[in-house]
Amino acid sequence: MRTSMLRGWRRRCPNCGSGPMMKSYLKVRDSCAVCGEELHHHRADDGPPYLTLLIVGHIIGPAMLWYFVAFEPDPYSFMAIFMVAAAALSLWFLPRLKGVIVGVQWASRMHGFGHTESGRR
Repeated sequence: MRTSMLRGWRRRCPNCGSGPMMKSYLKVRDSCAVCGEELHHHRADDGPPYLTLLIVGHIIGPAMLWYFVAFEPDPYSFMAIFMVAAAALSLWFLPRLKGVIVGVQWASRMHGFGHTESGRR
């Protein structure tokens, strides 16, 4: 489980760890280009955005409080700094967390992972 989650975090195939999992920003490949493992079974759905909001909120919230108390900025610069920071963190975390969720599903053999045409692996 841990290995497939780390490979997913790196956006690599959970099976071999060397093939790219994504073919665009958030689109998962149908199969690994290196080992041929089928990846189209994933059902990440709303998990990655939920986890992204949870993590980014826990980073940005305390940072906003600290920055406001320490520097007493004007509202517009405060909003500009933290809106850009929240957007940048969200864009960075989202594909990595999607990779982690696909890795967890692959390791747990959920949603058809581990099945072959002739039956179960």
